[in-house]
Amino acid sequence: MTHPITTDQIAAAVDLVLDTVQGDIVLGLPLGIGKPNPFVNALYRRIKAQGGAPNPRRLKIITALSLEKPVGKSELEQHFLQPLVERVFKDYPDLDYVKDLRAGTMPPHIEVAEFFMKTGDYLGNGLAQRSYISTNYTFVARDMGVLGMNVIAQAVAAHEQDGKLTLSLSSNPDVTFEVVERYAAEGRPLLKVGVVNHQMPFMPNHAVVAPSFFDIVVTDPAATHTLFAPPNGKVSTADYAIGLHASSLVADNGTLQIGIGALGDAIAQALIVRDRHGPEYRRILESICPDGIGTRELGRFDHGLYGCSEMFVNGFLRLIEAGIIRREVFDDVALQRLVNAGRIDSLVVGADTLATLVQTGRVRPRLSQDDLSFLQHIGVLTPAVALSEDGASLSVQQGDATLRVDNQFDQPGPLAALQQAGGLGTRLAGGVVMHGGFFLGPGDFYERLRTMPSQDLARIDMTRIDFINQLYGQGQLKRAQRAKARFMNTTMMVTLLGAAVSDALDTGQVVSGVGGQYNFVAMAHALPDARSILMLRATHDHKDGVRSAIVWNYAHATIPRHLRDVVITEYGVADLRGQSDGEVVKRLIAVADSRFQAELVAQAQAAGKLETGYSVPERYRQNLPEMLDAKLHPWSQAGLLPDFPFGTDLTADELHIVRALKRMKRATTHPVELVTMVMKSLWENREAPGPYLERLGLEDATSFKKMFIRKLFAGNL
Repeated sequence: MTHPITTDQIAAAVDLVLDTVQGDIVLGLPLGIGKPNPFVNALYRRIKAQGGAPNPRRLKIITALSLEKPVGKSELEQHFLQPLVERVFKDYPDLDYVKDLRAGTMPPHIEVAEFFMKTGDYLGNGLAQRSYISTNYTFVARDMGVLGMNVIAQAVAAHEQDGKLTLSLSSNPDVTFEVVERYAAEGRPLLKVGVVNHQMPFMPNHAVVAPSFFDIVVTDPAATHTLFAPPNGKVSTADYAIGLHASSLVADNGTLQIGIGALGDAIAQALIVRDRHGPEYRRILESICPDGIGTRELGRFDHGLYGCSEMFVNGFLRLIEAGIIRREVFDDVALQRLVNAGRIDSLVVGADTLATLVQTGRVRPRLSQDDLSFLQHIGVLTPAVALSEDGASLSVQQGDATLRVDNQFDQPGPLAALQQAGGLGTRLAGGVVMHGGFFLGPGDFYERLRTMPSQDLARIDMTRIDFINQLYGQGQLKRAQRAKARFMNTTMMVTLLGAAVSDALDTGQVVSGVGGQYNFVAMAHALPDARSILMLRATHDHKDGVRSAIVWNYAHATIPRHLRDVVITEYGVADLRGQSDGEVVKRLIAVADSRFQAELVAQAQAAGKLETGYSVPERYRQNLPEMLDAKLHPWSQAGLLPDFPFGTDLTADELHIVRALKRMKRATTHPVELVTMVMKSLWENREAPGPYLERLGLEDATSFKKMFIRKLFAGNL
């Protein structure tokens, strides 16, 4: 039997899986866009159809972040979303198991267990909540084995040249390599299925595999479809304030991790403003920093940053394109340390580069074949250099001529001769500016990756999550690469003693998942010059009104208080590292919304964590949305802090409609606001443009409900 088995029919691949694996199937899938949706749906339907049999085969799916095209909850939202979804998501096929899980129609012989859920999507869904697996990202490969996974299937990119097929794990080399290695080491069977989707960007470096990595390779054209591409969200005033504060903690020549969404975009835009508009950036920071900007990082990125993030997002790509993410790291500890120390310049190779490597003992004065291979790998020597059989000399091929140089590079003569012979490269090779475990972004993000020049794409390395999210394994190399790291993550709530609530509610209901947050927090404490930065909006809307996101206590924690470090809200930065409980309480109250500060002070005093008589300093008592908006609005008007810094898939008319619908939706949970809105809309008796009404299905409103909504909508435009 040939290996791998290649088939151009998804149905045939499903047959192969069912025939090869005896008994129940435990299917592992990558998170996010790495799922081969058409194959998964075909397998799911085949096993679902056995539901009426006396003893149907069971299917268990282990995965995370199962993505689904947005559908409106109300009739109004559905009307609005339909043309937008058709335009943006095109032929993206939803996963059948997601539809059944949401509808509560999952067959009893099929189970879906996720270790990270799309934020808030499964609150109140009992089956999804019971099947959730709480684990750190770095433990996922291990836990898949614990659960008995026997099939793993993944969408892959393909490149064919001269009849030779090469595959790339593209977005998701995050867990797959570790899973395969673990199973091989334990001698356990694992059927590996690679499904080609030609829309997946072909990522080079560690993501590349031979077809033989898989047991089955599926080349069915039906497996190619549009990738899930969430449109960029609007960056709010609060988001920008948080992003600006965070950007002022990033050190040049350092390391950066950020996440997806409006906060990630806000940080990226703030870093671009800092680099390109220094005086304006300083003035913005001065306006929003009640303690001044004396300790903040305000300068340009003369050396650049290195991106090291489990999630490679659009903000990172924009920073690469802006020339801010450009600090190269190398896969050799000694070389990386020399680059860090400034003893080797990554941009210029000369005789002194080789001399330094010899002097520090990285290569021997009399080069071996291994030394030569290493020097050619990193670009110090050209491919034209060869070692003589006796090892006494090097030869440099120049056209028809062959020049010989003594192989003794602790002497200036051979170094000069090698340079004169043209054996030295021009700059170091193999440098990487971005390590990522998986990616997700808007449609133009994928397109820019698909069309990026190969030499630029080579500087982005999609690789294993056990490399990115922890220091174990290759620890010395990781420590050398991750200089001045700033690991930025979002959280939902922070207690006054510094614990963070990021993944679940006090009822146990899971909002999303731990993912890699704990990993990065722990890593920040293990690296000598790193910081963990947790970001949150100071308030959140609740059905009972606005609530503080900084609370006295909460019956669930994702990050324990002993790992507290830096917390940022839109009102400032609370540096908690090494501080006493009393000081932590004060610093967090200082960045809380002023509407809740008095209550927080009273709660802390009642618990003995804040001295009697303490009052919030005056400079922190103006932490209010309207005050912040007044400070940042001029910079938004000036174009430095735009609503959509990296563009949007929505048209101007759609944005206009969305703003009105959001105001209406918010008012439905705030009765006083709703009454005011209704009275205003009825009094003004405005009418919306015809195309807007047609888009929302309100053009022929005859029922009282539709006519009422029509007036409400018009009043909010």
